[in-house]
Amino acid sequence: MKRHRWNQYRSRATIGFLSLAAFLLLLPGCTGQNSGAAQISKPPHVVRLEYWTPFSGGDNQFMTEMVEQFNEEHPEIQVIQKNSRLDDYYSRLKTAVLSGNAPDVAIVHSTIMPQFVQNGYVEKLTAEAKNIGIDWKRFNPNILRSVLYDDDYYGVPLDTHALVMYYNKDWLSKAGVLDEAGRPVIPTGAEGFKSFLEQIRRTVPPDIAPLAQPSTRIDSVWLWWSLYNQMMDAGQFYSEDGMEAVFNNTASLEALSFVNSLYQDKLIPPDINDAFQLFYDGKAAVLITGMWGTGAFEKAAGLHFGVVPMPTLYDRPAVWGDSHNLSIPKKRGMTEEKREAILTFANWIVSHGDMWAKAGHVPSMTDLTSSEIFNQLEYRSDYAATANYVAYWPRNAKQWSINERIINEFERMIYGYQTPEEALDAAVKKINADLRK
Repeated sequence: MKRHRWNQYRSRATIGFLSLAAFLLLLPGCTGQNSGAAQISKPPHVVRLEYWTPFSGGDNQFMTEMVEQFNEEHPEIQVIQKNSRLDDYYSRLKTAVLSGNAPDVAIVHSTIMPQFVQNGYVEKLTAEAKNIGIDWKRFNPNILRSVLYDDDYYGVPLDTHALVMYYNKDWLSKAGVLDEAGRPVIPTGAEGFKSFLEQIRRTVPPDIAPLAQPSTRIDSVWLWWSLYNQMMDAGQFYSEDGMEAVFNNTASLEALSFVNSLYQDKLIPPDINDAFQLFYDGKAAVLITGMWGTGAFEKAAGLHFGVVPMPTLYDRPAVWGDSHNLSIPKKRGMTEEKREAILTFANWIVSHGDMWAKAGHVPSMTDLTSSEIFNQLEYRSDYAATANYVAYWPRNAKQWSINERIINEFERMIYGYQTPEEALDAAVKKINADLRK
């Protein structure tokens, strides 16, 4: 009896299923034929990338625009940019790597790259980059060396951002130190540069800074490092074995004494907090800062400015600079598909360095700096050659924090608490103590 009822149930269920199937076949679009109705399709597979950057101001704006354009052109790869303040960016990035929660791709400065390479925080890119079509020969050799360790690349360089000299054309014209092309006329040598600033001071109103530089932070260190590297056979920071700092030498002291004299003679007015804003507001005749200022100064109403490379005051061109690089942080579960997507994104970003140049940086690819698009941008071509002689910080895993030691001692010098010689000796002593830890 039970078997008879079960057979009746199976028969009814089969009839019901066949009836439903027949009904569905009569619906538009459900047959194998195209009736003109919308087809149900599987959504495309999308690789999503988390991208960390430490940019602010114009840099953040231009990078955001680049990411948005990449996403529009690559629907199969979608990049989510997350921006942080540079102050705590690297501590957050290291924590993310160590906890297994690193982003897929991140900006890493060349200065901190030694620490990230030594500790295994970033991946080698050499083989994978070649497979995706990244051509290392397209990059400026000086920039490219900053990410090369033992024949392996650990980042795709985006740019170089080095010191340049901005000048207010109105104040320099008043001082009579502009040529017919509107470029500054600077006598040769360190003393020639000083006489240039003194001429400006004699002719401009007393509330105009001949040279604007902050009294604190790293700007004076950048200036010293530039001048120290301009001296023949100078620029040495560490001993040959890298075990101790040795920059308290005669050439270094000469460079720092000159920097200090600019402060003590008040060619750099005292207690400047924001030199960038001072120049932006037309209250400074000259400003030596990073080329990232170009995009911002272009937006300053009524500011008639020009820009030239950092003046060569000693034997050869050299200037402090750094680079932004796109690197892959170490991350558990990184798939080949995602790695390929990251390098596709990195290659696109650096290949569109002419867009990034709007912020003021020099693109890492040499063909971009000679392109019509780049050279149509005002000012940039005036300092593009700077990329060839950027003096990067030496490679040391502690360099980022070591620079803080130098900043502290230089600040004490600027405020008159110690001489340049004492500042160098104190910095070297404290750095060597750090190196022994």
